[in-house]
Amino acid sequence: MVGYDNLEIRPLCRAFGAEIIGVDLSRPVDDDLYARIYAAFLDRQLLLFRDQDLPPASQVALGQRFGEVQVHVMNQYHADGFPELYFLSNLDDNGEPSGKHPDKGTLAWHTDGSWRRVTGQATFLYSVEVPKEGGETHFCDMYAAYEALSDVMKQRLEGMRAVHNLDFSRSRRHAEDPMTDAQKRAAPPIDHPVVRTHPETGRKCIFLGDHAETIAGLDYEEGRGLVEEVNTLAVRPEFTYCHQWRPRDLVIWDNRCLMHRATSYDSARERRVMRRCTILGEIPG
Repeated sequence: MVGYDNLEIRPLCRAFGAEIIGVDLSRPVDDDLYARIYAAFLDRQLLLFRDQDLPPASQVALGQRFGEVQVHVMNQYHADGFPELYFLSNLDDNGEPSGKHPDKGTLAWHTDGSWRRVTGQATFLYSVEVPKEGGETHFCDMYAAYEALSDVMKQRLEGMRAVHNLDFSRSRRHAEDPMTDAQKRAAPPIDHPVVRTHPETGRKCIFLGDHAETIAGLDYEEGRGLVEEVNTLAVRPEFTYCHQWRPRDLVIWDNRCLMHRATSYDSARERRVMRRCTILGEIPG
């Protein structure tokens, strides 16, 4: 593999995450390099590439190496002529901070695409502009979260399925900009196992987050309470990595075994512009 003999995989924290050093993603990713990146992705769950020149077309093309890129049902976030990209920006039409957060749902712990029957495999998030303070992204290890559950809770959750509903999470987090009727029809509620088995590693992990509304087969409020209880149990400081963004960072993570959330920032004074694409995976099992 010419040009990548110095590739280095440097852990970001003890449990998961790695910075990949010595890779220029503006160059074509050949099969050998892709294999090394993907092996690290499965092993470390999250990969960081610093100082990358990644225009929109290149971001989509890189995502396509992993699989089919999702075209998000919330089409108001499409930008740059690429419907595969989800554009998160607080800038107004004049390019100045608007004071409005583009998507408040990102501030709650969630898994991208869990509201689809075929859920998200990987997310590629690229930083164009970042605030001086705030606007970090936290990630939490759902393998570790499952393993830390009591035996009683593991037995209780076995075989349970959660109803994931984008309209539910959108309405309670970002009610001032609700989904349209067409968007709701395109993303009806679906159910997934509360505990899924990762299709490539074979490890069990919790699969919930903010899009999960209730538990199929339970009274709504009982199911709602259980979702909140397990979501709270899942997130512990020792399972969490906080990413401090720099401009031109690319972070790739495995939605099948991580949850994530953004932190707030001064959207009236600071600039934050991010481009995201999500790769479709499989039906959770």
